[in-house]
Amino acid sequence: MATVNSEAQYKKMTEQSVWKLVIILGIPTTISMLITNIYNMADTYFVSSLGIAQGGAPSIVFSIMALLQAFGFMFGHGAGSHVSRLLGAKRDDQAGKFTSTSLLLSTSCGIIIMIFGLIFLEPLMWFLGSDSEILPHAMDYAKYIFIGAPALTASCVFNNVLRYEGKATFAMVGLTSGGILNILLDYIFINHVGLGTAGAGLATAISQYVSLIILAVPYIVGKTQSKISFRRGFISFRIVWDIVTTGFPSLIRQGLGSVSTAMLNTQARAFDTAAIAAMGYVSKTVQFIFCVGLGIGQGFQPVSAFNYGAKRYSRVKKASYVTMFLGLIFIGTLSVVCFAFAPTIISLFNSEKSALIEEIGAQALRFNCMVLWVLPFTVVGNMMFQSIGKRVPAILLSALQNGVAFIPMIYLLPYLFEKYNGNGLVGLELAQPAAYVITAAVTLPCTVIFLSKLPPDKEDAEKLKIE
Repeated sequence: MATVNSEAQYKKMTEQSVWKLVIILGIPTTISMLITNIYNMADTYFVSSLGIAQGGAPSIVFSIMALLQAFGFMFGHGAGSHVSRLLGAKRDDQAGKFTSTSLLLSTSCGIIIMIFGLIFLEPLMWFLGSDSEILPHAMDYAKYIFIGAPALTASCVFNNVLRYEGKATFAMVGLTSGGILNILLDYIFINHVGLGTAGAGLATAISQYVSLIILAVPYIVGKTQSKISFRRGFISFRIVWDIVTTGFPSLIRQGLGSVSTAMLNTQARAFDTAAIAAMGYVSKTVQFIFCVGLGIGQGFQPVSAFNYGAKRYSRVKKASYVTMFLGLIFIGTLSVVCFAFAPTIISLFNSEKSALIEEIGAQALRFNCMVLWVLPFTVVGNMMFQSIGKRVPAILLSALQNGVAFIPMIYLLPYLFEKYNGNGLVGLELAQPAAYVITAAVTLPCTVIFLSKLPPDKEDAEKLKIE
């Protein structure tokens, strides 16, 4: 039965219409990403109803979530990329070793971060940009985020390997179940139990462990091609190296996102507590839009990796352009809507109806919406190079958007606008949009050039040899 399922999956991934395949795999992944961000936004919404200082807490702790996801995605993408290519090459047994090793590494990493975070909780909150008003609320929230760290990092492995196997629906069920539970528990813990910001953190931790259990079910009942086994010899230095180096772009991408968010909060702190809260609300909203492109891109990853492993290079090329096109449509549409309703969107978080928060947030959100349409080019380039195991370009391009391009903008633009315009806050609002444009300008040519140089498909190459 396992052989029949493997053959059916192989045929699906290498022969089904690329348009249909990207959409089928992209929809559940996009839903998963959106639900995940909806419950992140729900945390912000419920906490912001308690006051401006409380509303700033999720913005501070967001960096911790990004860091946890960075390690989780490093192990998840690192294993998933190899699993998909190994399945494409019909080497199912070897694929299971990557899944098992990655699960062990991610769980261990989550435990270490949890211990470190709980020991150094207060200095970490200061380092991430908290001020004296936000600090106690950020600590209450972050404590439970750290407790949920092992579940989050391990869930990333289960989720990503499921996607890379072409079983995105299983991944969607696990993530959306946890997300819906998180929103429900936010409402109960904050509005009825009165736990404040600690309630939002506790809700997140509980939902992470529930999501982990649900994501583990397909592996336990044998619905996956890569099997989890901790028998002797399942782990080796070579496998660990392959996982870490292939997944490293995800660590760079998410890790620099965490660092840059902390820097953004630190810069915003120089203006006002309201600025920290407003920029946090904008980041949550932009991340929501970005997740549409990211969801479609993650649906594209297994198509790219599987067909690259099967030497169906024409399908890799076609899937890349299909994903760019779909991303442009969906992200472009959402950007227009958010641009038009920016003040209304910010007001949803602005429980105290602060005019300053609405003014800062609406303007910053509109700046972002003007350039978000370039994101599909960045997403496809990053996802494609990582999924097919091209480590160097994947690492370099991943470092751009949240690091090499963004971090200098956080400091340079406020300085220039303060000097020549008298309003450094506008420069801070433009930092992320500027980074998006710079990253796309570099990534798109690299992607197009690489795709144009792909060799002919395996079957076509063999025909040419015969002739």
